[in-house]
Amino acid sequence: MATLRGDRRGEGIVGSSSLMKIVRPCWWSSARQRADEGPSRCRADGLMWYKDLGKHAAGEFSMAVVQANDQLEDGSQLESGPLTSSAAGGDRTNGTFVGVYDGHGGPETARYITQNLFQNLKSKPQIFCVPIVIFFRGGLMESNFAEFVSEHQGMSVDAIKKAFFATEEGFLAGVRKQWMKMPQLASVGSCCLIGVICCGMLYVANLGDSRAVLGRLESGRRAVAAVQMTTDHNASNEAVRDELRSQHPHDSQIVVLKHNVWRVKGIIQISRSIGDAYLKDSFFNQEPLLAKFRLPQAFHKSILSSDPSIVTHKLSPGDQFIIFASDGLWEHLTNQEAVDIVHEHPRAGIARRLVNHALKAAAKKREMRCSDLRKIDRGIRRHFHDDISVIVLFVDHGLISRNTCYAPVVSLKGGIFPS
Repeated sequence: MATLRGDRRGEGIVGSSSLMKIVRPCWWSSARQRADEGPSRCRADGLMWYKDLGKHAAGEFSMAVVQANDQLEDGSQLESGPLTSSAAGGDRTNGTFVGVYDGHGGPETARYITQNLFQNLKSKPQIFCVPIVIFFRGGLMESNFAEFVSEHQGMSVDAIKKAFFATEEGFLAGVRKQWMKMPQLASVGSCCLIGVICCGMLYVANLGDSRAVLGRLESGRRAVAAVQMTTDHNASNEAVRDELRSQHPHDSQIVVLKHNVWRVKGIIQISRSIGDAYLKDSFFNQEPLLAKFRLPQAFHKSILSSDPSIVTHKLSPGDQFIIFASDGLWEHLTNQEAVDIVHEHPRAGIARRLVNHALKAAAKKREMRCSDLRKIDRGIRRHFHDDISVIVLFVDHGLISRNTCYAPVVSLKGGIFPS
């Protein structure tokens, strides 16, 4: 969770049904998937929700969520099958979409993203990249695809950016509509991390400090290297502070060090998000918003950005898996530690195993047994660790190379949401 000024743990905005449909309790899965779940069906154990193993268009996946806040502020989802709607025109392209949405100030933004971002992406006319390896120096690049696109149905950086923009605008429109009834929605936001596998390409887009890490088998070695696919948009990074200062050269307080933690305007650690209307539009910098979120002076330029960083990567035979997780995991595990855990253990239950390793690390930091930590109820649990959401995608290069029209149709939204 992107930490805010003051203690807002578990302080969600209640009664926002007019802004969005509330996600159903615990989990929801496509009816087309249920018949084939068998022993890999979704389960809940206390504050943990998990699906140990399932199939997606390009391989297998494992998924787990553990709640710490009074209301789960994380959202997560996996979608496998058509990546475009019939309304978008052209042939329907199959692939896999995953999302991890680390909310702050309440669950509303993460829930809204879960309900809308993938649908926004499906509805956009797509431009498909020509997968020519020479353009991908070192395997990774951040690009606008301007040099190598063709008019085919598939996935594109432009479509992803448009989907992020539509999701941001949709949520902010709801905040404006509810302003007088629910002003605190203006202070709710979420990090947003997505991954798409389509036609042998991996697309990763993010806002905030959730992270995607690729496990790559090194040639001639048994070890798997950890390759971070995302940039942490967090004021703790000097590059982020420099970026903010260059964007706001006349604001000496754009980043402030408070209690040894760098914060944007002394309030929030992340520099990019969906939501957080009070730091994007000065209209919300007034009553009835709570005084602790109002800035002393009006601003004329958005302080936080909703422009995602997007990385594209042509999957190669050495690419084994990708870990997508909220920063609740990365607070306790390094990239290499997480990759080693996945590489050295069976696939079934691997996301749950990563969460359990994080819980053990959190307990160790507080000099307590993990079994005692698990007994602590939600809300109070937030003093020990954050909500944690993890999705591990395993890549089957045989499926990718065949590029068949068939793909398992899965729609899975993770977590324990209150009704």
